[in-house]
Amino acid sequence: MTSNVTAVSYGLNVSPTGLQQLRSILTAQGVAVLSEASSGDSRYQVHVAELQLPDATAAGLAALRHAVAEASIAGLDTALVPAGIRSAERKLLIMDVDSTLIQQEVIELLAAYAGKREEVAAVTEAAMRGELDFTQSLHARVAVLAGLPAAVVHSVRNEVRLSLGAAELVAAFKAAGHVVAVVSGGFNQILEPIAGELGLDYWQANELEIVDGELTGRVLGAVVDRAAKEKYLREWAAAEGIALEHTVAVGDGANDLDMLGAAGIGVAFNAKPAVRAVADAAVNMPYLDAVRHVAGV
Repeated sequence: MTSNVTAVSYGLNVSPTGLQQLRSILTAQGVAVLSEASSGDSRYQVHVAELQLPDATAAGLAALRHAVAEASIAGLDTALVPAGIRSAERKLLIMDVDSTLIQQEVIELLAAYAGKREEVAAVTEAAMRGELDFTQSLHARVAVLAGLPAAVVHSVRNEVRLSLGAAELVAAFKAAGHVVAVVSGGFNQILEPIAGELGLDYWQANELEIVDGELTGRVLGAVVDRAAKEKYLREWAAAEGIALEHTVAVGDGANDLDMLGAAGIGVAFNAKPAVRAVADAAVNMPYLDAVRHVAGV
Protein backbone atom coordinates (compact mmCIF):
# COMPACT_ATOMS: atom_id res chain seq x y z
CA MET A 1 0.00 0.00 0.00
CA THR A 2 1.43 3.36 -0.99
CA SER A 3 0.33 6.84 0.01
CA ASN A 4 1.07 10.26 -1.37
CA VAL A 5 0.84 11.95 2.03
CA THR A 6 0.67 11.02 5.69
CA ALA A 7 -1.69 12.96 7.96
CA VAL A 8 -0.13 13.13 11.44
CA SER A 9 -2.56 14.49 14.02
CA TYR A 10 -1.56 15.24 17.59
CA GLY A 11 -2.89 17.02 20.63
CA LEU A 12 -3.36 16.93 24.37
CA ASN A 13 -6.82 15.46 23.93
CA VAL A 14 -7.38 13.87 20.52
CA SER A 15 -11.07 13.02 20.52
CA PRO A 16 -13.02 10.65 18.26
CA THR A 17 -15.16 13.64 17.30
CA GLY A 18 -12.13 15.61 16.19
CA LEU A 19 -10.80 12.70 14.14
CA GLN A 20 -14.20 12.26 12.50
CA GLN A 21 -14.20 15.95 11.59
CA LEU A 22 -10.78 15.47 10.00
CA ARG A 23 -11.98 12.45 8.00
CA SER A 24 -14.96 14.47 6.75
CA ILE A 25 -12.69 17.29 5.57
CA LEU A 26 -10.37 14.86 3.81
CA THR A 27 -13.13 12.95 2.04
CA ALA A 28 -14.80 16.21 1.00
CA GLN A 29 -11.51 17.05 -0.75
CA GLY A 30 -11.56 13.74 -2.60
CA VAL A 31 -8.85 12.17 -0.42
CA ALA A 32 -8.82 8.41 0.14
CA VAL A 33 -7.85 7.29 3.66
CA LEU A 34 -5.84 4.08 3.20
CA SER A 35 -5.05 3.22 6.82
CA GLU A 36 -5.11 4.69 10.33
CA ALA A 37 -3.30 4.05 13.61
CA SER A 38 -3.20 5.74 17.00
CA SER A 39 -0.46 5.98 19.62
CA GLY A 40 0.71 8.34 22.33
CA ASP A 41 1.63 8.56 25.97
CA SER A 42 0.46 10.31 29.14
CA ARG A 43 1.32 13.73 27.66
CA TYR A 44 -0.36 13.74 24.25
CA GLN A 45 -1.91 11.49 21.63
CA VAL A 46 -0.89 10.88 18.03
CA HIS A 47 -3.01 9.63 15.12
CA VAL A 48 -1.45 8.70 11.78
CA ALA A 49 -3.43 8.24 8.56
CA GLU A 50 -2.00 7.26 5.19
CA LEU A 51 -3.71 9.20 2.41
CA GLN A 52 -4.05 9.09 -1.35
CA LEU A 53 -4.62 12.54 -2.85
CA PRO A 54 -6.55 13.28 -6.04
CA ASP A 55 -3.92 15.95 -6.76
CA ALA A 56 -0.52 15.06 -5.34
CA THR A 57 1.24 18.13 -6.74
CA ALA A 58 2.66 20.84 -4.49
CA ALA A 59 -0.37 22.98 -5.27
CA GLY A 60 -2.76 20.14 -4.41
CA LEU A 61 -1.01 19.52 -1.09
CA ALA A 62 -1.04 23.25 -0.28
CA ALA A 63 -4.78 23.40 -0.98
CA LEU A 64 -5.43 20.41 1.29
CA ARG A 65 -3.32 21.95 4.07
CA HIS A 66 -5.34 25.13 3.76
CA ALA A 67 -8.64 23.24 3.99
CA VAL A 68 -7.50 21.37 7.12
CA ALA A 69 -6.12 24.53 8.76
CA GLU A 70 -9.31 26.49 8.00
CA ALA A 71 -11.39 23.86 9.80
CA SER A 72 -9.49 24.61 13.04
CA ILE A 73 -10.49 21.39 14.78
CA ALA A 74 -10.45 21.89 18.56
CA GLY A 75 -7.65 20.09 20.37
CA LEU A 76 -6.12 18.74 17.17
CA ASP A 77 -3.18 19.83 15.01
CA THR A 78 -2.63 17.95 11.76
CA ALA A 79 0.55 17.89 9.70
CA LEU A 80 0.24 16.69 6.10
CA VAL A 81 3.64 15.21 5.32
CA PRO A 82 4.87 13.97 1.92
CA ALA A 83 5.58 10.26 2.09
CA GLY A 84 9.15 10.80 0.86
CA ILE A 85 10.16 12.71 3.98
CA ARG A 86 8.85 10.12 6.41
CA SER A 87 10.44 7.21 4.54
CA ALA A 88 13.82 8.87 3.83
CA GLU A 89 16.76 6.88 5.20
CA ARG A 90 18.59 10.03 6.30
CA LYS A 91 16.99 13.31 7.25
CA LEU A 92 18.28 16.59 8.61
CA LEU A 93 16.44 18.27 11.46
CA ILE A 94 17.28 21.96 11.88
CA MET A 95 15.84 24.02 14.71
CA ASP A 96 15.76 27.56 15.99
CA VAL A 97 16.98 27.88 19.60
CA ASP A 98 15.27 30.62 21.64
CA SER A 99 11.62 29.71 22.34
CA THR A 100 12.08 26.52 20.30
CA LEU A 101 14.94 24.29 21.50
CA ILE A 102 14.92 26.22 24.78
CA GLN A 103 12.03 27.79 26.66
CA GLN A 104 13.47 31.28 27.05
CA GLU A 105 14.75 34.21 24.98
CA VAL A 106 18.40 34.51 26.02
CA ILE A 107 18.67 38.21 25.16
CA GLU A 108 15.91 38.90 27.69
CA LEU A 109 17.70 36.91 30.40
CA LEU A 110 20.87 38.89 29.74
CA ALA A 111 19.01 42.20 29.63
CA ALA A 112 17.57 41.51 33.08
CA TYR A 113 21.09 41.98 34.50
CA ALA A 114 21.12 45.45 32.96
CA GLY A 115 17.66 46.26 34.33
CA LYS A 116 16.26 46.34 30.78
CA ARG A 117 14.33 43.08 30.51
CA GLU A 118 10.88 44.51 29.77
CA GLU A 119 12.23 47.01 27.26
CA VAL A 120 14.19 44.33 25.41
CA ALA A 121 11.32 41.81 25.58
CA ALA A 122 9.03 44.28 23.78
CA VAL A 123 11.57 44.70 20.97
CA THR A 124 12.12 40.93 20.72
CA GLU A 125 8.38 40.32 20.47
CA ALA A 126 8.01 42.88 17.67
CA ALA A 127 10.99 41.41 15.80
CA MET A 128 9.60 37.86 16.07
CA ARG A 129 6.26 39.10 14.70
CA GLY A 130 8.17 40.46 11.71
CA GLU A 131 7.47 44.11 12.52
CA LEU A 132 11.14 45.11 12.88
CA ASP A 133 14.29 44.37 10.90
CA PHE A 134 15.92 41.53 12.83
CA THR A 135 19.52 42.66 12.42
CA GLN A 136 18.82 46.24 13.48
CA SER A 137 16.74 45.07 16.43
CA LEU A 138 19.47 42.65 17.55
CA HIS A 139 22.11 45.38 17.55
CA ALA A 140 19.78 47.64 19.56
CA ARG A 141 19.02 44.92 22.10
CA VAL A 142 22.66 43.85 22.52
CA ALA A 143 23.72 47.49 23.01
CA VAL A 144 21.96 47.58 26.40
CA LEU A 145 24.36 44.88 27.64
CA ALA A 146 27.43 47.13 27.35
CA GLY A 147 29.47 47.13 30.54
CA LEU A 148 28.01 43.98 32.06
CA PRO A 149 30.61 41.58 33.45
CA ALA A 150 31.19 38.53 31.25
CA ALA A 151 30.22 36.36 34.23
CA VAL A 152 26.54 37.12 33.56
CA VAL A 153 26.80 34.90 30.48
CA HIS A 154 27.52 31.92 32.72
CA SER A 155 24.72 32.91 35.10
CA VAL A 156 22.27 33.04 32.19
CA ARG A 157 23.44 29.66 30.92
CA ASN A 158 22.37 28.19 34.25
CA GLU A 159 18.91 29.76 33.85
CA VAL A 160 18.30 28.25 30.43
CA ARG A 161 15.88 25.31 30.26
CA LEU A 162 15.36 23.02 27.29
CA SER A 163 11.85 22.89 25.91
CA LEU A 164 9.83 19.88 27.05
CA GLY A 165 10.70 16.94 24.82
CA ALA A 166 13.72 18.67 23.24
CA ALA A 167 16.30 16.17 24.50
CA GLU A 168 14.04 13.27 23.53
CA LEU A 169 13.57 14.68 20.03
CA VAL A 170 17.31 15.06 19.44
CA ALA A 171 18.06 11.63 20.88
CA ALA A 172 15.44 9.95 18.66
CA PHE A 173 16.81 11.54 15.48
CA LYS A 174 20.40 10.72 16.41
CA ALA A 175 19.59 7.13 17.35
CA ALA A 176 17.94 6.64 13.95
CA GLY A 177 21.04 7.89 12.14
CA HIS A 178 19.76 11.32 11.17
CA VAL A 179 21.51 14.70 11.38
CA VAL A 180 20.51 17.35 13.93
CA ALA A 181 21.44 21.03 13.65
CA VAL A 182 20.45 24.29 15.28
CA VAL A 183 20.87 27.85 14.05
CA SER A 184 20.16 30.82 16.24
CA GLY A 185 19.83 34.57 16.31
CA GLY A 186 21.03 34.15 19.90
CA PHE A 187 24.59 33.68 21.11
CA ASN A 188 27.36 31.09 20.78
CA GLN A 189 28.44 31.55 24.38
CA ILE A 190 25.09 30.15 25.52
CA LEU A 191 24.60 27.65 22.71
CA GLU A 192 27.99 25.93 22.74
CA PRO A 193 27.52 23.94 25.98
CA ILE A 194 23.95 23.02 25.01
CA ALA A 195 25.15 21.74 21.62
CA GLY A 196 27.81 19.68 23.35
CA GLU A 197 25.42 18.17 25.86
CA LEU A 198 22.90 17.21 23.18
CA GLY A 199 25.52 15.96 20.71
CA LEU A 200 24.35 18.22 17.89
CA ASP A 201 26.01 17.75 14.50
CA TYR A 202 25.96 21.43 13.52
CA TRP A 203 25.23 24.65 15.34
CA GLN A 204 25.67 28.36 14.70
CA ALA A 205 24.70 31.58 16.51
CA ASN A 206 25.99 35.12 17.04
CA GLU A 207 29.13 35.87 19.06
CA LEU A 208 28.92 38.41 21.87
CA GLU A 209 32.01 40.63 21.95
CA ILE A 210 33.83 40.50 25.29
CA VAL A 211 36.77 42.81 26.04
CA ASP A 212 38.63 42.96 29.35
CA GLY A 213 36.03 40.78 31.04
CA GLU A 214 33.04 42.90 30.01
CA LEU A 215 30.37 42.75 27.32
CA THR A 216 30.87 45.59 24.85
CA GLY A 217 27.26 45.72 23.67
CA ARG A 218 28.27 44.46 20.23
CA VAL A 219 28.30 41.18 18.32
CA LEU A 220 31.23 40.01 16.20
CA GLY A 221 30.83 39.44 12.47
CA ALA A 222 27.68 39.11 10.41
CA VAL A 223 24.42 38.62 12.29
CA VAL A 224 22.65 35.27 11.95
CA ASP A 225 19.41 36.55 10.42
CA ARG A 226 16.61 34.86 8.49
CA ALA A 227 18.67 34.65 5.29
CA ALA A 228 21.61 33.13 7.16
CA LYS A 229 19.37 30.48 8.71
CA GLU A 230 18.30 29.31 5.26
CA LYS A 231 21.92 29.44 4.06
CA TYR A 232 23.08 27.15 6.87
CA LEU A 233 20.21 24.73 6.19
CA ARG A 234 21.29 24.44 2.56
CA GLU A 235 25.01 24.19 3.40
CA TRP A 236 24.61 21.51 6.06
CA ALA A 237 22.19 19.44 4.00
CA ALA A 238 24.61 19.55 1.05
CA ALA A 239 27.56 18.63 3.29
CA GLU A 240 25.65 15.55 4.49
CA GLY A 241 24.36 14.61 1.04
CA ILE A 242 20.76 15.03 2.20
CA ALA A 243 18.21 16.37 -0.28
CA LEU A 244 16.36 19.51 0.83
CA GLU A 245 13.08 17.66 0.50
CA HIS A 246 14.28 15.34 3.28
CA THR A 247 14.89 18.18 5.76
CA VAL A 248 12.67 19.28 8.63
CA ALA A 249 12.92 22.84 10.00
CA VAL A 250 11.36 24.04 13.25
CA GLY A 251 11.01 27.60 14.51
CA ASP A 252 8.72 30.16 16.08
CA GLY A 253 9.57 33.63 14.77
CA ALA A 254 9.63 35.69 11.59
CA ASN A 255 13.41 35.23 11.31
CA ASP A 256 12.76 31.49 10.81
CA LEU A 257 10.48 31.93 7.79
CA ASP A 258 13.11 31.47 5.04
CA MET A 259 14.44 28.32 6.71
CA LEU A 260 10.94 26.89 7.17
CA GLY A 261 10.08 27.66 3.55
CA ALA A 262 13.21 26.02 2.13
CA ALA A 263 12.95 22.78 4.13
CA GLY A 264 11.05 19.72 3.01
CA ILE A 265 8.59 20.52 5.77
CA GLY A 266 8.59 23.61 7.98
CA VAL A 267 7.06 23.29 11.44
CA ALA A 268 5.89 26.28 13.50
CA PHE A 269 6.43 25.53 17.20
CA ASN A 270 4.14 27.58 19.47
CA ALA A 271 4.79 30.27 16.91
CA LYS A 272 3.72 33.81 16.15
CA PRO A 273 0.54 34.01 14.00
CA ALA A 274 2.49 35.18 10.93
CA VAL A 275 4.64 32.05 11.14
CA ARG A 276 1.77 29.63 11.75
CA ALA A 277 -0.05 31.11 8.75
CA VAL A 278 2.64 30.05 6.27
CA ALA A 279 4.34 27.03 7.86
CA ASP A 280 3.58 23.56 6.49
CA ALA A 281 2.63 22.31 9.96
CA ALA A 282 2.23 23.63 13.50
CA VAL A 283 2.77 22.25 16.98
CA ASN A 284 0.63 24.23 19.41
CA MET A 285 1.45 22.33 22.59
CA PRO A 286 4.59 22.49 24.75
CA TYR A 287 6.11 19.18 23.66
CA LEU A 288 8.82 19.62 21.03
CA ASP A 289 9.21 15.88 20.51
CA ALA A 290 5.90 15.88 18.61
CA VAL A 291 8.11 16.81 15.65
CA ARG A 292 9.51 13.25 15.58
CA HIS A 293 6.02 11.94 14.78
CA VAL A 294 5.65 14.50 12.00
CA ALA A 295 8.97 13.36 10.52
CA GLY A 296 8.28 9.67 10.94
CA VAL A 297 11.17 9.12 13.36
